[in-house]
Amino acid sequence: MKIPRKLWLIFGISSLVLFFCASLRHWLFQSNALDLGWFDQSLYLISQGKPPIVSFSEDHILGDHAAFIFYPLALFYVIYSNVHWLFLIQAIALSISIVLLWLLAKQAGLKDNLALTIVGVYLLYPLIFNVNLFDFHSEVIALPTIFWAVLAARSKKILQFIIAIILILSCKAVLSLTVAAMGVWLLFFENRKKYGILALFLGVFWFIITTQLIIPQFSGDEVAAVGRYSFLGDSVIEILTNLILKPNIILSRFFTLANLEYIILLFIPVIWGLSPRYLTPLVAAIPALTLNLLTDYQPQKDLVHQYSIPILPFLLLSVIATLAANKSLFRQPKYIILWSLIAFLALGKYGYFTSRYLEQIETVSAMREAVKLVPTEVKVLTSPQISPHLTHRSVIKLAIKDREPINVKEFDYILLNTRYPGWENSQDTVNNLVNQLENNSNFILSYKKDGVFLFNSID
Repeated sequence: MKIPRKLWLIFGISSLVLFFCASLRHWLFQSNALDLGWFDQSLYLISQGKPPIVSFSEDHILGDHAAFIFYPLALFYVIYSNVHWLFLIQAIALSISIVLLWLLAKQAGLKDNLALTIVGVYLLYPLIFNVNLFDFHSEVIALPTIFWAVLAARSKKILQFIIAIILILSCKAVLSLTVAAMGVWLLFFENRKKYGILALFLGVFWFIITTQLIIPQFSGDEVAAVGRYSFLGDSVIEILTNLILKPNIILSRFFTLANLEYIILLFIPVIWGLSPRYLTPLVAAIPALTLNLLTDYQPQKDLVHQYSIPILPFLLLSVIATLAANKSLFRQPKYIILWSLIAFLALGKYGYFTSRYLEQIETVSAMREAVKLVPTEVKVLTSPQISPHLTHRSVIKLAIKDREPINVKEFDYILLNTRYPGWENSQDTVNNLVNQLENNSNFILSYKKDGVFLFNSID
């Protein structure tokens, strides 16, 4: 099927806009150690042939989410080590989804105008713009790959399907649940038995391997997110067991005002295009949705963070099915786009560029100057918002309250922002460090401006 030039033009514009916005946020020192600095240091270390052990917490990258995708991504850092690769990869991944979505819409029988309208609905869905601003996460690579997997299954292209599933699984261990659920959907609702069985098997197999072998091997502990579901148990196996045996606990966690708000946020941008009869694609979204509803961790209940990414493809597939059956509330493109635009204006975080992202603007110049004074391959202690600008080194730690007591003798350079310590609870920590270093004969103050202090060891 020939892809129209207009679609490639939209793809190019979308990629440029998303890349620019993410880069601007980083330029304003609004990116953070968690998670941009985490992934940037991992890729740098892999590209240098070193173990990808993130010095913020001494964790191996595979002990976090078993995201093997970072190893091939590190090839970009071999060419040229720069964090903007991540912004570019993320922008392209989020934008290329429109091509696959258009193909799925055409495959479902939608006319060109409605297929392009679905593209607009996707780009205006608030999560797309918002998640692009929240540092970098490997789930964004899984987003277009999920569309690709569905397209391959429906087109009966087994090799493409297998490659897509492997890519999805490589992005994050928890996506194995989405793959398994997608297998159930393909098997029972799409009449793609071979594809469904394959996805179900690979999803379950990878979930067991990653949670019981890979992550414990590299982290020495359970999966990190287990703590968010401690009311169900202290391990993945215990949590799964209690999910089955104690449904009363689950129901009590589902019916909360926070969950109601989350469901409204999730569905309202596309509510016009949903019909109960055509919601079967959401079977594949059940694991991600369930995890988000069960936890009290607020970032899993908004359209800002990455946790809703595995839900969005199947939400849009439901919209396509409803449109194809002529059962949507709106069918004229102008009304659909108008609704989507209103949702974006209401829920998109574009306003951050004129508010939140400018809060520490008076110190940006000083931070940029100080960063340039820090040599490569030295041990650095710094503030969380400065760290992503210094993560191309083996040892970099965070000057935050959670890391106290901090032994300054471990570092060659210490760069701190006393006006904006990065995390609100760390103001006293940063102030105490500056006072300590000013009276420490082993350190000299090599830079001071607008509350930004750079100390370096004379040893």
